[in-house]
Amino acid sequence: MSVSGIHGLPLEVTVVGCYNLEDKEWVSRQDPYVCLEYGSAKFRTKTCTDGGKNPTFQEKFIFTLIEGLWELNVVVWNNNTLVADDHIGSGRIQLHKVLSQGFEDCAWPLQSKTGRHSGEVRVIMHYPNAKQPQNWKTKGAPSFPEYAAYALFGQVSPYAHPPAAPTPYPTPMPHAAPLSSYNSYPPSTTTYPPAPYAGYPPQAPPASYAYPPQVYPPPPQHPQVYPPAPAGIYLPPPY
Repeated sequence: MSVSGIHGLPLEVTVVGCYNLEDKEWVSRQDPYVCLEYGSAKFRTKTCTDGGKNPTFQEKFIFTLIEGLWELNVVVWNNNTLVADDHIGSGRIQLHKVLSQGFEDCAWPLQSKTGRHSGEVRVIMHYPNAKQPQNWKTKGAPSFPEYAAYALFGQVSPYAHPPAAPTPYPTPMPHAAPLSSYNSYPPSTTTYPPAPYAGYPPQAPPASYAYPPQVYPPPPQHPQVYPPAPAGIYLPPPY
């Protein structure tokens, strides 16, 4: 997308903070601050006292864009009281993406004077005058992702990918009998008598099973008296 015709338009730049900065202090915590430079415009954040390696700033600046200048210079320093400030790292922020899409949130690398990696600075940029995508109905058909996004939402968003097409569901076979019809059986016609309810007296057995009670004679009332054997007469035992 073309980014021509930007001269004199505003660009909002917010310095969020820094990450993993090179430590310039041996005893106490360092006090970093950030300087931004674009053309002849220069801005400086407040010093983050005792910010150490991960200071936070959250300061916004507005630059006036210059035709043909597509980068922003950034330098991070450590504030000193008695001696000159220490250079922590510097870097360059590219503007092509924010000028074409209107927004960018990114952490940019920093290098020391000797070329070593010395940390990162996070910057959020907003360009409200970014051009919108062309109308594909009058100026040519877009690519497939743009067409899918336009078909679903009516517009093409530069910040998100179009959603995936919904998965079609398989069409059921015609004249298919339900599963339950293959496992059904005809109802049974056998009837059973109801179970007896509790609380009724037990039924008497049939007459064929009844026997008359047996009657036995009573025992004798007087004991039998046997005659005594004759005295003095004994029969010899047989030989």
